[in-house]
Amino acid sequence: MKAEFLMSRQSAIINFTEKYCDTAEKLLDSNAFRKVLTSYLEKLRKKDNALYNHFIVKTEGDFELLVEELINVFKLLLVLRVEDFEKIQSKYISYFEGRDFFVELIEGIYSFWRRMERYAVVSNSRRGQGLENVGFIEANNDFNNLILSVYRRIEETVMGYQHRVYRQLTAGANAGLIINKVDWLCPPEYSFLERIPFIETVILQPPFITYPKVNKRSGYFEEVFKNPLEDSSINEHHWFCYPAKIGDLYAYVYFHKDFICQGITLSNLFELATEEECRNRKPDIIYIYGMKDFNREMSTVFYKDKENDIVIGYANYNEGIDYFGYMKKMLLTLHNIKMLERGSLPLHGAMVNITTKTNKEYNIVIVGDSGAGKSESLEAFRVLSEEYIKDMKVIFDDMGVLSLDKKNQIVASGTEIGAFVRLDDLDAGYAYKSMDRSIFMNPDKENARLVLPIATYEEVTKRYPVDYFFYANNYADGEELTFFNTPKEALKVFKEGARMAKGTTAESGLVKSYFANPFGPYQKKARCDALLNKYFSILFERNIQVGEIKTKLGIQGMEKEGPKRAAKKLLELLEGVQNSTTEAKPKASPKK
Repeated sequence: MKAEFLMSRQSAIINFTEKYCDTAEKLLDSNAFRKVLTSYLEKLRKKDNALYNHFIVKTEGDFELLVEELINVFKLLLVLRVEDFEKIQSKYISYFEGRDFFVELIEGIYSFWRRMERYAVVSNSRRGQGLENVGFIEANNDFNNLILSVYRRIEETVMGYQHRVYRQLTAGANAGLIINKVDWLCPPEYSFLERIPFIETVILQPPFITYPKVNKRSGYFEEVFKNPLEDSSINEHHWFCYPAKIGDLYAYVYFHKDFICQGITLSNLFELATEEECRNRKPDIIYIYGMKDFNREMSTVFYKDKENDIVIGYANYNEGIDYFGYMKKMLLTLHNIKMLERGSLPLHGAMVNITTKTNKEYNIVIVGDSGAGKSESLEAFRVLSEEYIKDMKVIFDDMGVLSLDKKNQIVASGTEIGAFVRLDDLDAGYAYKSMDRSIFMNPDKENARLVLPIATYEEVTKRYPVDYFFYANNYADGEELTFFNTPKEALKVFKEGARMAKGTTAESGLVKSYFANPFGPYQKKARCDALLNKYFSILFERNIQVGEIKTKLGIQGMEKEGPKRAAKKLLELLEGVQNSTTEAKPKASPKK
């Protein structure tokens, strides 16, 4: 990143490497402050706002002069009282005719700034007139305090008295990035990506709240057979790379600065790879998010680069992709394509590892598409089980993988260190308890989302033997837990992938998706069919319990009670196994 300061859409990026303001004078003299002030006044002008009209007459309608004079007035207010202007700077005395207007202006600028998503960036690979990464956290805190002090000092000078209540809000950057140049094994056809800096460290100031333009995902990611990056070029100063570890795979995720909130959110979901891990490494996945092309329609496609053994994801620059689902789900699709090629079976669902008070371990997998109630059932289980369970670890809460170990035993592992969950379906106090670690998305809208870390990378990628394997049914009433007797019977339900849509996507009503997983298996049905037959045969051969858990999340009035009842039945099942004198699993009961 070359510029000192960038503003686009609802975000601001401050380049601490190029320019770091450590005094009030530097702050008010900065290009950044001038841009913020100009943008705020332009917003007022478009609305024909009374506040704007009050001040623009001071310069006889000259907008540029108004910006210049307001900056001068703000700087003078650092050293002068309003009463001193008449003696020392009488040309500006008219700005204080009706001090309430000036206080309103100060509050307006401050609120305009704070409503923006604000990011600080420092480079670890070059020197400018700014700041290196040493002490970046402290510098970011100092910058925050500087803005607060300048705002308060100017406002109190105009008011003529001090505030009596001070709120230590985050007025600096909401998030900070330390970036670096990394030498990776870049195939010649992707050489235009080599200059884009990698994110080395992410610093968040919680609660981190973003307001993306879209709050639902729609459609499928389609495979194309011509590389979408062919003959591409890119302005490296407008891009960042988040090197993500997705399960066992490495993904280099390149995102445009205008979608920086989606890139930052990755830090709560996928483990950030180190510079050492990326150096001289060719990634398994490359994802380009926000590439400007000549296509007015939204394009979200993937391509298999067989020559370089890389799966390429591509989302063009479009307002429609401004939803984290297009970032996360594309990456998981690319991951799943790779897993299918390697003979592993990708799962759309959730998995929990449970240790009872008697030190017995159980690993439970629940398969289901978005809104099926898998995550909500696990959360209800966690709440109900505190009295009976010694430890509970969520291994994955969206996408996992079934594979075979050396003994041909089925094991499962995860892909993400975090969860991307629907706020409406969580316990009322859950989000607030997790506020210090969470990233909130459109909390005031339908399908509000929360992204929070839930496990370590080591826990997620460990291979766990599967004990129970359920399909999450959110639309049918009846017995909460039922079991299948044959692979054929089970495969019919799992392949059908039926669920009542909950508003997490653009779908509505009772819908079906192949194996409840439109992220890879849907695109590669033939390959997935073969693996489903193989894995389900082994599940039954190994006497692993395969069944259905009715979460009832899609039934009106059962949004909270349904997952609780399902969790209670699951707990009773484990208690029954635990208390069994033979310590054998219960026989499968016929599906009702």
